Amino acid sequence: MMPNPIEYAKVGVFVDVANVYSNGGQKMRFDVLRQYAQMRGTIQRLNAYVSFDAERARTDRSYGDRVTSFHDVLRDIGFHTTVNEVKWYYDPDTDRRYGKANVDMIMAVDLILQARNLDLVILITGDGDFVKPMQAVRDMGCRVEVIAFDNVSQSLRKNADSFISGYLIPELIPTNRRETPWGTPGSTVRGVCYFHQPDENYGFMAFLDKLSPLTWITDPRNPDSPYKAAFFHDSTLPPEINPRTLPSRKVIFEFELVESDRGLGAEDIRVVGRSGEASYPRSRTRTGGTDPNEGWVSTLASDI
Repeated sequence: MMPNPIEYAKVGVFVDVANVYSNGGQKMRFDVLRQYAQMRGTIQRLNAYVSFDAERARTDRSYGDRVTSFHDVLRDIGFHTTVNEVKWYYDPDTDRRYGKANVDMIMAVDLILQARNLDLVILITGDGDFVKPMQAVRDMGCRVEVIAFDNVSQSLRKNADSFISGYLIPELIPTNRRETPWGTPGSTVRGVCYFHQPDENYGFMAFLDKLSPLTWITDPRNPDSPYKAAFFHDSTLPPEINPRTLPSRKVIFEFELVESDRGLGAEDIRVVGRSGEASYPRSRTRTGGTDPNEGWVSTLASDI
């Protein structure tokens, strides 16, 4: 039997935590991300780049405890955590104080240096500033896969070897309790409309049924595809969606799976993302009160 090349691929994961938090991934499960990376080969590097406001921690003990707990959980999962301290500045033109915790340079350097010993880089960010480092890594012979949620740089998507919305990866953003597995009737999943019949007012959603290295086989009719199909009627679409714009891989839907006379059906459909349609905001400048660590610890701790 020929060896599976995926089993021998050396994989590195690089997570831009601030960007993920600011663009739809506040509840991302790092344990699921690790499981996804393990499907792609042998993990060599797991890197998470986070910020820490030491000034705030001196006066806000709750904040300091949350951040410390979050970082500890990341390390327990196996992530090497690089912490960049927030620096505060005063803008005399606007009479405002603002904080910066720019991790781009650190992450870009690590990406280029570590890629020399990797076959596949999984880059979790939507930031267009990583286009050049990504191109350098690809020139070294390393494949680059981008995972992001909202406000994804189109240049980043186009220059990656592959892109997948984080919304589509099963339970990367939790949707179900453990007793209701993703992909079973009664569960909540996310997918895209891959087929629509306008004359008869129905279509089919495609959703990833399980974590798989074969995410590029997107047609549920292919027996090797990890995607499954769910039937829907146009009357169940959310009001902001014009059925004439379907099918489309740009709009990401969340819906409940039910048994129907056509197999699995989709009900209670709503829009959770519009892949590639939003312009990318620069999200590295933060003002007091924005905490990229809030909301992560409880999700991580309760689900591991």
